[in-house]
Amino acid sequence: VQLQASGGGLVQPGGSLRLSCAASGLTLDYYATAWFRQAPGKEREGVSCISASFDEATDYADSVKGRFTISRDNAKNTVYLQMNSLKPEDTGVYYCATDTVNYCSGYTAARAWGYWGQGTLVTVSS
Repeated sequence: VQLQASGGGLVQPGGSLRLSCAASGLTLDYYATAWFRQAPGKEREGVSCISASFDEATDYADSVKGRFTISRDNAKNTVYLQMNSLKPEDTGVYYCATDTVNYCSGYTAARAWGYWGQGTLVTVSS
């Protein structure tokens, strides 16, 4: 199983980015997928999660609710994270993660996920 995260970059406060997590070796719509981020000097934190397609529930960290949207494109075997109204505190390396689980309960525990993408850097700065 390989996950390829992409879409990061430098953006001004208030701007938007869309991150992508493309998978090979596993069909993402069968399982839950999460996004994490890690700021310099801080622990990795769970940002958002989408459950398997038959459920399609989503969950968000309080810090990103109303600004970030997680979604999937089953035809492309890809999960996205649309990030709007970005703030400097959103800066960090963003990782996608998945495993053979269907639901997002407890998704913020990094140890719950066995497959990780390589990370994509998001920098929010003026």
